[in-house]
Amino acid sequence: MEPVAAEVWKLAPVVDQFLGIRAGIPFAQEQIGIMLAILAAHGEPVTRFMDLGCGDGILAAAVLGRYPESRGTLVDFSEPMLAQARAGLHDFSSQLRFVNADYSNPGWVKPFQEEARFDAIVSGYSIHHQPDERKRVIYAEIKDLLRPGGWFVNVEHVAPAAQLATDLFENSVIDAKVAQEIRTGGPKTRLQITEAFNNRADKAANMLTPVEIQCAWLRELGYEDVDCYFRIYSMAVFAGRRLQ
Repeated sequence: MEPVAAEVWKLAPVVDQFLGIRAGIPFAQEQIGIMLAILAAHGEPVTRFMDLGCGDGILAAAVLGRYPESRGTLVDFSEPMLAQARAGLHDFSSQLRFVNADYSNPGWVKPFQEEARFDAIVSGYSIHHQPDERKRVIYAEIKDLLRPGGWFVNVEHVAPAAQLATDLFENSVIDAKVAQEIRTGGPKTRLQITEAFNNRADKAANMLTPVEIQCAWLRELGYEDVDCYFRIYSMAVFAGRRLQ
């Protein structure tokens, strides 16, 4: 990821804009539900997890909702994002550790290598900001941090085969933003909302990769039970499990 593109995530206005857009992601709740179903599939409790590129901590909140005694490590390089996560997960603060780290740098993993391995590592709308060669290495680094039987689940923005899928996704987000503006009595027109969405500061940071390619990487790295478990337009939930 180019440094200039990465830096936008350290700006509070960009964080606020992203969180507003995410509210319009189609089937967002279903994606999180599928993540939880994958983690629960083998009946093994999640006692220790990591939320990588945690943003405001929405995935961590979901894991804690299902496994309220679990302990989590939330990693992000954006302090405004970590501040959102700390505020939103205040009730679980004694069970959580918040780490400001940039996983585009291979050194990010060192502080965790001497610790007990994680039962699950989840990530949401984050790793797509890395170039392909780095994505694949990150998946290897994640595997090394998992205990045998531990899951990696990625709720992610991916590259579709057809432009129509991208268009349908973007129209869905814009429709949701327009509906929100109407509900709240806001002054913005559909044209203004569309222009703001198309010209958002973080757009240049997206480096989308087909989910099929990313699943192939996971298999090559030795993950088991690898599949795309959900897909809608350019959103996907894919996962793999470390068995050895």
